[in-house]
Amino acid sequence: MPVNVEKYNEVVSQLQTQNVKLVAVSKIQSKEDIQKLYDLGQRDFGENYVQELVEKEAALPKDIKWHFIGHLQRNKVKYIAPFVSLIHGVDSSELLKEINKQAKKNNKVINCLLQMHIAQEETKFGMDEGELETAGKSLTAGEADLSNVFVNGLMGMASFSDDLQKVRSEMKSLKQMFEKHNTVSTANCRFSILSMGMSGDYEMAIEEGSNMVRIGSLLFGARPKK
Repeated sequence: MPVNVEKYNEVVSQLQTQNVKLVAVSKIQSKEDIQKLYDLGQRDFGENYVQELVEKEAALPKDIKWHFIGHLQRNKVKYIAPFVSLIHGVDSSELLKEINKQAKKNNKVINCLLQMHIAQEETKFGMDEGELETAGKSLTAGEADLSNVFVNGLMGMASFSDDLQKVRSEMKSLKQMFEKHNTVSTANCRFSILSMGMSGDYEMAIEEGSNMVRIGSLLFGARPKK
């Protein structure tokens, strides 16, 4: 399906009035369709697959801000470290340390979001609150050299469910975690981003405090088969 220009303009207008950042989820979409959104003014794009992201980064305009929004394996961090703008799915202290290692090799600081497990589904990745506490101590107490990462906030994905009360409850729990921990401000950690909400639930997510949403199918239509 072609890019839905009317819907894109509608969503951008809606989000701008609420000071919410749009990440256009472009996984499995063609370079041509990404370029079309770029030409409309979109600069933040989200990808789930490392190889696909590397190929698109090489072919598309260099001022695109690439977000890695999928589950990131530690042995693949090195491929996106040179150019990635924000890694959304940091779901363990070990992954955070690997990102720091690869950032140091590239003489840069990589921005990250800690992914929290809020959905009542076993298939979702993410930290629990205890693991968040551990990661926070590493960032604030100098227990590890993490000077080449900057933790900007939290990300979470609610359940894919028709039970809107459950979805809203999960979003509220992430907002509560964000508020509890956003008092931390160090050289490499300051919470300013709460990323939750996708095509089907982004309006609810904004109501519950999200200031970054990841929207794909509304803009691009149903994703083609990989």
